[in-house]
Amino acid sequence: MKKVFLVLVIIGFSLLIGIRPGMAENVGNEVCPVTGEKIVENAKATYEHEGKIYNFCCPMCIDDFKNNPEKYVEKVEKEQVSY
Repeated sequence: MKKVFLVLVIIGFSLLIGIRPGMAENVGNEVCPVTGEKIVENAKATYEHEGKIYNFCCPMCIDDFKNNPEKYVEKVEKEQVSY
């Protein structure tokens, strides 16, 4: 019984401070890191990489991202800084 209580306390605390196991963070990029095109919300494609969700203008761009994620993550980070 004490173990169950302890687990519930740990889960509750982690939710309180924002730790959500298995929950990826949407980086919210508005420009496709592969093509540089503005992302249309109702037509976008998304891909999760290392706990973050990246937005793309189309599903084909995800393949390019997978081949060199560091290159495109850097582009997204630069976009985020410029806002």
